[in-house]
Amino acid sequence: MMMTTLEMHPTIFREYDIRGIVGDTLTVDDVHRIGRAFGTKVVGAGGQSVAVGYDGRLSSPELEAVLIEGLKSTGVTVYRVGRGPTPMLYFATKHLGADAGMMITGSHNPPEYNGIKMVMMGRPFFGDDIRELGRLAARGPFAVGAGQVDSRPIEEAYVQRLLADFENGRDLKVAWDPGNGAAGDAVRHLCDGLPGTHILINEVIDGRFPAHHPDPTVLENLEQLQQTVLGEGCDLGIAFDGDGDRIGVIDAAGRVVWGDQLLLILARPVLEEMPGATIIADVKASQVFFDEIERMGGKPLMSKTGHSPIKTLMVETGAPLAGEMSGHVFFAHRYYGFDDALYAAVRLLSILATGDQTVAEIRDALPPMINTPEIRIDCPEERKQDVIREVRSRLDGTDGISVKTIDGVRVSSSDGWWLLRASNTQPVLVGRCEAATTEALDRQIDQLVGQLRLSGIEPPAIAAT
Repeated sequence: MMMTTLEMHPTIFREYDIRGIVGDTLTVDDVHRIGRAFGTKVVGAGGQSVAVGYDGRLSSPELEAVLIEGLKSTGVTVYRVGRGPTPMLYFATKHLGADAGMMITGSHNPPEYNGIKMVMMGRPFFGDDIRELGRLAARGPFAVGAGQVDSRPIEEAYVQRLLADFENGRDLKVAWDPGNGAAGDAVRHLCDGLPGTHILINEVIDGRFPAHHPDPTVLENLEQLQQTVLGEGCDLGIAFDGDGDRIGVIDAAGRVVWGDQLLLILARPVLEEMPGATIIADVKASQVFFDEIERMGGKPLMSKTGHSPIKTLMVETGAPLAGEMSGHVFFAHRYYGFDDALYAAVRLLSILATGDQTVAEIRDALPPMINTPEIRIDCPEERKQDVIREVRSRLDGTDGISVKTIDGVRVSSSDGWWLLRASNTQPVLVGRCEAATTEALDRQIDQLVGQLRLSGIEPPAIAAT
């Protein structure tokens, strides 16, 4: 039988997922073919079942339906687990014993975007897996079979699993902001099962994201939560991104607890139980993180940014905990090793409820450093990797610095360090700078800005947090 070829936009097949603008770079036909291709891969690997979930975007129900039709045509059984956060889909693959999972989600991107995150045979599906999937989806051939669809709503089981690891103690007053994203319903049900007082804002799932963009790494997206924490006298505030796999935390003073600071808080009880364990953070983390993990008796390990390489590294090293500055937190300690922001919230609340310190007190006890937040620098998709190569080439052999190339370039000197790497999900470069003094930080920023301008990239204004 002749197999037609479908031209797909090359930008939709990313390093860690599939993502594009619905109706433009990502079409319904694309998603149907991707379903057929993924089902073919599952069958070829000896699998029989795929769990499918979807987020709250307006385009997600239609894309979920055509994805399922594509999968079913290959002979696999599809477990339809419903609308919810991405970690609920990851949980579903474990709970239902599915051979693979596909999540229709645009994550933290604007409303017109959507995409697919995938797992197969218990491991992340990324890199060459996705590139090969793209080639198969465009050209075929596909497996053919009489698959079936089995409705398996999973939210109740997921929330009960989250609650199972909560450790009760003193009552807390918590503000929550799911950002109108896919975690809204699960967060509401989670709060129903937690002691204390819980104030929810923007918990209604709405793919237009009317309150603010669902990305807790951007300060302006946390302003409403900060105001709620301060106005209501909360102990802390917790925010999630559009698909619930990234967390943002606000202390009682309205200050952001950055991803590496949160990871240190979460690591302490893990290391008390598992002395000497490896704790992983991505290349954007503060030097304070690596120093503090070592001081607490752990083994710090720097990783490339990205949920797929971090999960892979966790398996290779046996690390019980890992995280990224962007708010992805991965617990293999008493959990499954995937990034689940709701589970990270439960573990954080347990630490606070059973301890005698507030988030603010723990944060203030950390060694002081001056740094910038993540700096997002607009850069054409086709230029990102070239800029990184240019910077790396110019720095080669420079006296007085050391350069780590785990992910982009992380440049260290006696002043501190600065980082430049290519985003895996957006047409931007990501930078960060850190130093012990404002003067040293200014020098780090100047070096980063200088390198960007040498490559024809004009950065935004950069300031310390």
